[in-house]
Amino acid sequence: MIQKERSTKETKISISLDDQTPVSESRISTNAGFFDHMLTLLSFHSGLWLNVDADGDNQVDDHHTVEDTGIILGQLIRELYTDKTAYRRYGTAYIPMDESLARTVLDLSGRPHLNFQADFSKEKAGTFDTELVEEFFNAVSMNARMTLHIDLLKGGNTHHEIEAVFKAFARSLKEALQPADTGIPSSKGVIE
Repeated sequence: MIQKERSTKETKISISLDDQTPVSESRISTNAGFFDHMLTLLSFHSGLWLNVDADGDNQVDDHHTVEDTGIILGQLIRELYTDKTAYRRYGTAYIPMDESLARTVLDLSGRPHLNFQADFSKEKAGTFDTELVEEFFNAVSMNARMTLHIDLLKGGNTHHEIEAVFKAFARSLKEALQPADTGIPSSKGVIE
């Protein structure tokens, strides 16, 4: 298990991550119900146990909590893959959620980049601002130092659109983290 904390004037967040503990034991509390739901899906579909305890200025909005959670989660993902002696590195997933369809392609390359192509149907899913989805994945990709492409290919219901994105990310991450027998997955012999 690996753990990181972040404390600012806006948030106090602690996240633990493990690829050995059963995901059914994940505990997620950010005081943003929809975001908790998405992180629960991320945990389940990635096969990564998460313990997220976030206390932020949600009375203002969920922005700081979502972004700072993404920062810490990205740092933990980076630590997880750089500690491995060999992993697949690349992951791709197409995930339907009823009428919606998302595609995520990622590379645990040590080179951070986000290409986010998702126009959500509405500005909110319940009380959650949909623009925070891109903020979250930007924070994750920059801090995990991963190349991440997210495309919402078909939409309809905003909740379904975002759920498809989170599940596609989780499944592509799970694939990229799988063991490989080729050593460091780079012709350079190093991932930096």
